[in-house]
Amino acid sequence: MDVRQLADQVREYMLEMRHEFHRHPELSGQEFETSRRICEELDRMGVEYIHVGDTTGILATMKGGRPGKTLLMRADMDALKVTEEACVDFKSEVPGVMHACGHDAHSAILLATIKALAPVRDELSGTLKFLVQPAEEIGKGGVWMMANHVMDGVDGAYGMHLWAGLPVGKISVDEGPRMSSCGFFDIYVKGKAAHGAMPQDGIDAGVATAAIMMNMQTLASREVSPLDNVVVTMGYMQAGTQGNIIAGEGHLSGTTRTYQAGVRSRFEERIRRIAETTAETFRATARVEYRDEVAPVINDPVCSARAARAVTKLFGEEALQTFPPMTGAEDMSAYIDAAPLKGMMAFVGVGNPAIGADQPHHNSKFMIDEEGMYHALLLGMQYAMDWMEEYQG
Repeated sequence: MDVRQLADQVREYMLEMRHEFHRHPELSGQEFETSRRICEELDRMGVEYIHVGDTTGILATMKGGRPGKTLLMRADMDALKVTEEACVDFKSEVPGVMHACGHDAHSAILLATIKALAPVRDELSGTLKFLVQPAEEIGKGGVWMMANHVMDGVDGAYGMHLWAGLPVGKISVDEGPRMSSCGFFDIYVKGKAAHGAMPQDGIDAGVATAAIMMNMQTLASREVSPLDNVVVTMGYMQAGTQGNIIAGEGHLSGTTRTYQAGVRSRFEERIRRIAETTAETFRATARVEYRDEVAPVINDPVCSARAARAVTKLFGEEALQTFPPMTGAEDMSAYIDAAPLKGMMAFVGVGNPAIGADQPHHNSKFMIDEEGMYHALLLGMQYAMDWMEEYQG
C-alpha cells in the first residue's frame, strides 16, 4: 500500500476542510457546527461513527478486512477567545474567536486520513478508531471522552500536534515526558472588614492573601527536589474594595504543572497546608479548591521508536528533531494512559518565518505552514499502517 499515493489523493480536500473549519471557529464545548460537518463528511465516505454521549465529540470506526488489534487516532476541534490578526484568505468570520492553536488543521488531517484509507479498508489488519474530541483547550474534552468509554476495546493510541516552534519539515517523536500535567486551584481568604483607620477592629484578608501569594513560592523552591520539574503559578489575586477599608475577603487563582506522578499527587495537600496555616497566622481563614485536570503526556518508548522509523521511512533521518518537554498540557494523556499497548504524541513542525508562520500558539497572529499538514497526514497514515502490521492476526 503506497501511503504517499493515498495521501496525495486527499491533500486538496484536507486543505479545503481546514480552511472551512478556520473560517468558522467554535469555542470549547460549543463545537456544534464543526461536529455536524464532520458527521456529514463521514456519511459521504460511508464510515460508521457515533456521537460521544451528549458531547460534540465524534468517534468513527473503520474495520479492516483482516484480524488484528485496535488503534485510536485522535484529533481536537475547539478554538480560542482570540481576535484573529493573521493575514490569511480564510480568516475567522466569528468575532473574537479564532483557531490559534491548529485544531482546525488537526480535524482536517484526521478527516483526510479517514478519506484516504476508506477505499482500502479491506486491506487493513485490525480496526482503526478515529476520535475528534471537543474542549481540549479547557482540559475537559479528554475527561468527557473517557467518561463515555471511547477507549473500550482499544489497544493503542496515537496523537499529533502541529507545532509552530518546530521548523516545517522537522518532526519530534521523542520518548518520555512531552507535556506536563495541569491542575488549577482557587484560594478563598476570609477575614473581617473594618474601617481603614481602625485596623484593630478587623482581620485583614488583604495582608493574608498577599502572604499566601508569597509563601506559595516556597512550594517549588523548598518542598520539591530541584531535580524535579514543577511550576506553581498564581496569575490572579484580588482583595478589598477600596483604599480606606480593611479587606474582608481575598481570592487567589493559579495553576500547577509537573511530569512527576509523586509531585502531582501532593500538590493539593501542600497548597492547602500553606494557604490555611498562612491565613491562620493573620487570624484569617483560607478555603482551597483544587482541580487535577490533566495528566502528563509521556510517550511510550516502543511507540516513539515506531514513529521514528516511520519518519525516517517517509522523510529521512534528517527530519527527526529532538524537542525538549513542554510545560503546556494536553489531554492526549488520557488515551495513552488507558491503552494497554500505550501510545505516543508526535509534534510536527509548521514554523516558517518566511511566510509569517513564526508566532507562538494562542497568539492573534498565529499561522502555520500548511506543508506541515501534509507531513502530519503522511506520518499518521504510516504509523497506523506499521502499527496494524505489527499487531495483525
